Amino acid sequence: MTSLERAAPARLTWLSERRPAFESLLEELVRQQSPSEDQARLEAISELVGARLHELVHPDRLELVPGLGRPALRLSLGRGGEPKVLLLAHLDTVWDVDSFDPLYTVRDGIAYGPGVFDMKGGLVVGAAALAALQEEGWTGPEVTLLCTTDEEVGSAASRALIESEARRHRAVLVLEPPVAGAVKTARKGVGTYHIEVEGRAAHAGLEPEKGVNAVVELAALVGQIAALGRPEVGTTVNPTVFRGGGRVNVVPAHAELSCDVRFATAAEADRLEQEMRELRAHDPQATVTVRGGANRPPLEPAASRELFALARDVATDLGLPQLQSAMVGGGSDGNFTAAVGVPTLDGLGIVGGNAHAPGEWAELASIAPRAALLAGVIEAVCLGALQ
Repeated sequence: MTSLERAAPARLTWLSERRPAFESLLEELVRQQSPSEDQARLEAISELVGARLHELVHPDRLELVPGLGRPALRLSLGRGGEPKVLLLAHLDTVWDVDSFDPLYTVRDGIAYGPGVFDMKGGLVVGAAALAALQEEGWTGPEVTLLCTTDEEVGSAASRALIESEARRHRAVLVLEPPVAGAVKTARKGVGTYHIEVEGRAAHAGLEPEKGVNAVVELAALVGQIAALGRPEVGTTVNPTVFRGGGRVNVVPAHAELSCDVRFATAAEADRLEQEMRELRAHDPQATVTVRGGANRPPLEPAASRELFALARDVATDLGLPQLQSAMVGGGSDGNFTAAVGVPTLDGLGIVGGNAHAPGEWAELASIAPRAALLAGVIEAVCLGALQ
């Protein structure tokens, strides 16, 4: 029996005994509402999280990261060697203030509230795992927890920070929610394209022949754009918003289309980029302009393969059900870390469901086992389990 196998049951017991404290933290975080675009509330929750992490974890370093234009919190535990593991979390949610009434409830061990699953529950799991390691007298290499506040709106302000932090570490563990307990070993990349067609206005009744109908030209491109998808390899292209014209008796001079694109590989992202930029109108008098592109690279399976095998072994040592994996269509900040070449495993947060939807929920009994799993993976990586 290894030292990790001996420590696992005791760690799980310690975490289970402190479940009320972790549940209390979750309630406090959910009640501190934090929509992505509300700067004052994001500052408030960052201060709250900093205070609670200081109390629970007793970190070696805890700071607000300056210069991003919005809050970000960085915690470090351990001074025993080069940085090894980066934990990623975000404090913002998709929910407007007072979207839930009541704001927070618990029924039969299930907590309901805005962000309880995505991903304030994940932050609680991360805090609990670090608290357990600290309780055991952690003297290993540095473990960093980075909490940002713009993940739900694309991470434009924090992306460079996330990538630079990832490059300092041996592995990245993302505290996003799992899929029915399954960790996320692959995520599609995400992009948005905006296609605009410029034609020429004319009176629709008197001189329609003098016009160049931008709506007609763009409509002819919609099917061509949708056909760029290759679902068999995980690529989807969905035209989602179409706008054109202004008055019923005027040949429209302008039309525009927005498209959501998802792709499982960087090669598919490159193909889409090339084919989107090559779009042309049928009428040579109309011009086509394409803006946008990929904003999150894919998290490809190779980036998580070794970490998943490691996590599966840790789950077995804990006596948990066999750990499962899942690929999902949505992106996270883990997409960025995988793309810069750092092994990344996602979906290590709290068990629950209804992310971004009414009735969002989290299973309180999952906090301790998920935290024990996370702590075990952190320890294994820091002891050199990755090749």
